[in-house]
Amino acid sequence: MPASSAIWQPCPIRRLGNDAGHHFFGYYNKHPWDHSARYLLAQRVSMRTADLSGTEIAEIGYFDLQDTDRFHVIGKTTTWNWQMGSQLQWLSAIPGRQLVYNTRAKISDIDYPYADFRAMVTDISTGESRELPLPVYVVAASSEWALCVDYSRFEVTHPTIGYRASHDEPGLDNAPRDDGIFRMDIESGDAELILSLHDLTQFQPLASMEKAIHWITHLEINPASTRFLFIHRWTERVRDETCFLHRLFSANPDGSDLRLLECTDHPLPQLAADFDVDAVGTFDYEKSEYQISHPAWKSDNEIIVWSPHDGSIHYHLYHEAGTEVRVVGADCLTENGHMTYSPDGRWLLSDTYPDSVSNRRLLILYDVDNDQRYDIGSFYTDPNLGKPNRCDLHPRWSPDARLVCIDSIHEDERQMYLIDVSMITGRN
Repeated sequence: MPASSAIWQPCPIRRLGNDAGHHFFGYYNKHPWDHSARYLLAQRVSMRTADLSGTEIAEIGYFDLQDTDRFHVIGKTTTWNWQMGSQLQWLSAIPGRQLVYNTRAKISDIDYPYADFRAMVTDISTGESRELPLPVYVVAASSEWALCVDYSRFEVTHPTIGYRASHDEPGLDNAPRDDGIFRMDIESGDAELILSLHDLTQFQPLASMEKAIHWITHLEINPASTRFLFIHRWTERVRDETCFLHRLFSANPDGSDLRLLECTDHPLPQLAADFDVDAVGTFDYEKSEYQISHPAWKSDNEIIVWSPHDGSIHYHLYHEAGTEVRVVGADCLTENGHMTYSPDGRWLLSDTYPDSVSNRRLLILYDVDNDQRYDIGSFYTDPNLGKPNRCDLHPRWSPDARLVCIDSIHEDERQMYLIDVSMITGRN
């Protein structure tokens, strides 16, 4: 049900995809629409859910929203997961309509940092494709470069967003000097390691880091392509996400001028030998009072994130120069979600994790100027999906802020939906 301080105002919704198969986009912080708002990216798979082995095929394509939402297939990949898909995204600043997604190496090459995984650039106008040597996480708005990390490390630390290896999983050091964040040139494929995991352990080090395995997640680049943010995580117990520790950083595109914005190092009773890992609920981690999650840029120097600050967990807006931290929606945005601002910064779009009784999740619009929350939809999710196979709403804005796109499984299929929010946002 809606929060007590929210206005319940459901909006018109339509399902995309009339053909066989299940469709989804993936994460909340990438834009599936092209610059014309006609073509909407998606992955199509044959099954509603599955424990992925790295052999399952996802078709890469797009919906034509001006041609009965017809789905066009432009490629295939076995390098995907239910949360982030194949990291499918437009190269919007490049002439024509080009996109990039992650693929599996046809021949493993130990000369590349990650033997199994690559990325593919495809021009949907010409059908031409070319391979890049590293899998992408996020591409700069300039379309000139991408940030890349190790999806095999996710498979160990956070398998919900990992890729299974083609053969044996690689051995991983806790904090190596030769792995971390790579920056890759989209045109040439040239890549360099700009920040290693070892580097991070040496930056304001903590005792809790010494025996832990480390990784980097939630990388995002600001609109001007001049700074990026990321979360540094570490743990001694990868099976229990409530044992994850977090730091939020920003940096220059070359990894310099590293700025620590938040840290949640804290005592972990879960590390006791008699702690029952199986007693941890599916979404206890997302609801933890120490969680740092789902950061996104509001502007070139402001970051919205669910985080604890000064002993209180809220949606916080950080000025990344470290000059200010403000609570957003203190009385009405009280749960972790996947949040992004509308292009003009007036509206915050987010969702909730499933209610433990009803198994329903809410879709939320928050009016920044008037401190008013609107609950615009409620969607059932199958509680038997489990963590890696779940289907979060992951709401995403259209370029004109008239529409919102979500993934959902409330009709017992994994499908994408468009929701018209123009009656609330005033965009006609």
